[in-house]
Amino acid sequence: MSQQWGGQSVCDAAFCVERPKHDASDAAKGRGRLNEYRNSFILPDDMSWPNLLSDGKNELNGPDNRGVNGDEVLGRLSHDYDASLDWETAIPWLRKHTKLQIWVKGIYSVDDMQAAIEYGVDGVLISNHGGRQLDGVPATIDVLRQCAPVAAGAIPIALDGGIRRGTDIFKALALGASHCFVGRIPIWGLAYNGQEGIELAFKILMHAFKVAMALAGTVSDITRDRLSYKKSDGILARL
Repeated sequence: MSQQWGGQSVCDAAFCVERPKHDASDAAKGRGRLNEYRNSFILPDDMSWPNLLSDGKNELNGPDNRGVNGDEVLGRLSHDYDASLDWETAIPWLRKHTKLQIWVKGIYSVDDMQAAIEYGVDGVLISNHGGRQLDGVPATIDVLRQCAPVAAGAIPIALDGGIRRGTDIFKALALGASHCFVGRIPIWGLAYNGQEGIELAFKILMHAFKVAMALAGTVSDITRDRLSYKKSDGILARL
């Protein structure tokens, strides 16, 4: 994120909705996504990127850019990224430009969680960018287990990545998340049957979550002692 681009996105967010401003810290640079090459992923001919172009020109659209793939998009937008941003400058700058809540996406270590608390962000999103940036990183649920004790009582944690069933939401809440984001499930529903498919996918997800809560007892019982995990030596241990 650059200050020019970030400033415009803050203004757009404040104008459109009174919701938290989420800034991603996990995509400072694009990477070669082999699955996209293998699947011949390309952008639709009518794709527009008005929120990503700092000069307002839709240079990624039009006949000259048909067949542009995801990596090429990131390459053309790389001038809008500032990888030198740090906690000391970025958070005060955002506070100066918005009254929205500020959540940082891409927190993936205890050290970064402590920094988020120190610099006064309103919340964090534990995310590995769908595994598309570094495909060897730990699962988000494992990082949540490490980071949640640090954030307990200080700032809320959200989680994305790996949510496939309602029981996955239950596990995330039990480990300390306040809520979860899902991406693949609505895409599955969309591919199946458009809007009705999306609605059906969410109904299935929420039904499974409600069943898990009912079987566990009360909502206040969604704690770590409801879970077990397998240690690296193969021994099943209680959390």
